[in-house]
Amino acid sequence: MPESRPHNLLSERIRSLLLGWAARAGRNVKSGRTLAIRWNRQHPQLGVDPDVYLVELPPPEGDVVRSLLLWRDGHVAPRLAVEIVNTEHPTKNYVVETQKYVACGVEELWALDPLLEGPRAHGGPFRIQLWRRLDAASAQVHAGEGPGWSEVLQGWPHAVQVRASMGWSFDLSTDEAGAERWLTL
Repeated sequence: MPESRPHNLLSERIRSLLLGWAARAGRNVKSGRTLAIRWNRQHPQLGVDPDVYLVELPPPEGDVVRSLLLWRDGHVAPRLAVEIVNTEHPTKNYVVETQKYVACGVEELWALDPLLEGPRAHGGPFRIQLWRRLDAASAQVHAGEGPGWSEVLQGWPHAVQVRASMGWSFDLSTDEAGAERWLTL
């Protein structure tokens, strides 16, 4: 599905923040966008394609990996996956995909809804939602404006309003108040 320009810019911003975190922390990670993650060898078409992902340790193919096929040696589920709510299908990001991320073993999932276009069900829409994997299930650990605590990054994702023409974006910080913002790569 084509991405809007704001969706693309926000995905790149999140990816750059993750790469900046990895460089500062000296972590051996791979972060990218819309990489196919498949976990069922018998049904390889079943999967997710996160807007942004963070894998630790990177697959053996490095930058030429075409898909994370979790049945292959050296292919592991992302520690973090980020979905930016799609204006055309917001319920997908709020409901359907969370179960797929549990199935493939993602440790932490963020659903970011900068324009608050998600469904009103369950009290939504929420600008930031975080889920954490707990054994074979996940638990929503944050739903609101933010910030929310990321166990994977040991930091706080924040929703931040930018110029009126741009709307909302997201930052990461060391502190809950957002005074110690992280730099992009």
